[in-house]
Amino acid sequence: MAQIDIRSFMNENYKIADFAHLNWEGSFQDYLDKVAKDPKITRNSFQRVYDMIMSFGTSTYTEYKKEITRYHFFDDPINNGKDAVFGIDVHLMKFVNFFKSAAMGYGTEKRVLLLHGPVGSAKSSIARLLKKGLEHYSKTDDGALYTFEWYDAEESEILGGQKLFPSPMHEEPLKLIPVDVRKKFIETVNKGLDGHKINIKGEVSPADRYIMTEYLKKYEGDWLKVMDRHIRVRRLILSEKDRVGIGTFQPKDEKNQDSTELTGDINYRKIAQYGSDSDPRAFNFDGEFNIANRGIIEFIEMLKLDVAFLYDLLGASQEHSIKPKKFAQTDIDLVILGHTNEPEFRKLQNNEFMEALRDRTVKIDVPYITRLDNEVRIYQRDFNAEKIPHVHIAPHTLDMAAMWAVLTRLEEPKKADLTKLQKMKLYNGKTLPGYNEDNVKELRKEAIREGLEGISPRYIQDKISNALVKYGESGSLNPFMIFNELESGLKHHSLINSADQLDTYREMLAMTRQEYEDIVKNDVQKAISLDESAIETLCSNYIDNVKAYTQKEKVRNKYTNKLEDADERFMRSIEEKIDIAESRKDDFRREIMNYIGALAIEGKKFDYKMNERLHRALELKLFEDQKDSIKLTSIISNVVDKETQEKIDVIKARLIKNYGYDEISATDALNYVASIFAKGDSAKS
Repeated sequence: MAQIDIRSFMNENYKIADFAHLNWEGSFQDYLDKVAKDPKITRNSFQRVYDMIMSFGTSTYTEYKKEITRYHFFDDPINNGKDAVFGIDVHLMKFVNFFKSAAMGYGTEKRVLLLHGPVGSAKSSIARLLKKGLEHYSKTDDGALYTFEWYDAEESEILGGQKLFPSPMHEEPLKLIPVDVRKKFIETVNKGLDGHKINIKGEVSPADRYIMTEYLKKYEGDWLKVMDRHIRVRRLILSEKDRVGIGTFQPKDEKNQDSTELTGDINYRKIAQYGSDSDPRAFNFDGEFNIANRGIIEFIEMLKLDVAFLYDLLGASQEHSIKPKKFAQTDIDLVILGHTNEPEFRKLQNNEFMEALRDRTVKIDVPYITRLDNEVRIYQRDFNAEKIPHVHIAPHTLDMAAMWAVLTRLEEPKKADLTKLQKMKLYNGKTLPGYNEDNVKELRKEAIREGLEGISPRYIQDKISNALVKYGESGSLNPFMIFNELESGLKHHSLINSADQLDTYREMLAMTRQEYEDIVKNDVQKAISLDESAIETLCSNYIDNVKAYTQKEKVRNKYTNKLEDADERFMRSIEEKIDIAESRKDDFRREIMNYIGALAIEGKKFDYKMNERLHRALELKLFEDQKDSIKLTSIISNVVDKETQEKIDVIKARLIKNYGYDEISATDALNYVASIFAKGDSAKS
């Protein structure tokens, strides 16, 4: 093995200057100079979170005639999309608006933000994104923030015989300014500022207050001497792992829950040193509220908390203060973010003793995705050629899994002429006769519970993983393998609690299988009828006959060279492929001729690709004409003649080149479609 030179890696990827920049230290006056240059460094936690989200930019699009904003932060650019959140932009807009309102001081900064939704709906992903985003943002110049530490070269008793005593709750240095001086200071500094205005709220922690008081006694009240000799301001980098500015609290069983986990506890070893358990220097300000000060605290499954903890939340949200044991109310500046599922939230609604918490909670729904394209993106992120290079995922495999998941989340349409599958396609941007954007918007409005029930993405991801383990050695994963895994797992699904629900999910799976049958038949049909010259010939023949029919002329037979009537049977054989009724045939033919005439006036030539419906009809007609000559059903027999095999190989090559199949999945698709036609032929006989 070659010798490893760590220096080359360090010199290329690690910059000492960057480290020094992120670990800046200076005097209190140095910090005031920074504040004068960039007042944003004094922002509160809500302002910082909002600015962090906006720093990644936005884009807009229109859906149902309404402008939707997409915040690029939720694409997770920090971690290459690992926690990207798709398909719930309307709900994320409400989420960001909460922070915008709080940043402006309109009242939501006094509320607990509660993400509510079914399991696996990205609540935890949103919380992770915020925490990661704040960590990253605090390392940038735009997101810089600062705290202070006490310094005493003499290692005096005030700091317990130490040189350094960091502010235990990472306090904002401006909070050291005496309360009676602040008003004049703020007015002076803010004069002429157009952007962020400085505001100083609350007082420093009990330990900082105690130390300040002792030094003021020492210097006979000279606050400036205390600042010059004993305060060092330093850059603050938020970090969940280091428990700086980002806290996470997860409920435990009731016997092990203790409110000191949130507000800190006495350090009994230091009582002997300081002589009293009410000395703030003998207190560990290391509860989740303490360490999350200046940032964010996440409450996992918040409503599973013991009632005593919920009372702590009331003061933390409304008054921005907490009550550590044996100390006065202590000011905090942080975002309180909780998430919970529906049963727990219903329990809160039904608990009359928790009215105060309900009143201080802003609920943001995080439902399941109900748009197919966005659901597919979740699985494409986890299962792709880059992550699974040894297995080819056949076309439509992930789409079918996503389709079934979305179908389970939709409510039955109230309109009798609309199926759930059609409703899903409308949501996905497809068009149906008689339905416009307003109709689709109305469909969404009337479905109150849509997206709050159904199969979660986690179940789909688990079953795709199972299928990869089970069938991965074959080198190809197709929809049938996924269908088998999805169905077999339903019997043991912990969230299915009734036979009716199980039957409904199986019915949706059968619907998805049928849809796949139509899709794979379409792929094979297109591959067979991909001969453009044959389609052009067929189209030319059809147009000649339509022209003769509409103008009451004759058509010359290319074989006999005799003039004959338009071939009605031939024209109908094409038109029936796209469900043109007998009563509508004249209208359709006139539309075609009028279109050709309009093009001729403009000096343009008609191309069958210009008319999507006619194009599809010609493809289906050509497929029908050619499938017998190719003898598609012979694929599933053991004997295939050389000529047929050559034609089959051409179709396979087209499936691979044009539709994303590989050799194995193309063979599987052809075998499946051949079996469908074999059943159809036997049924006819």
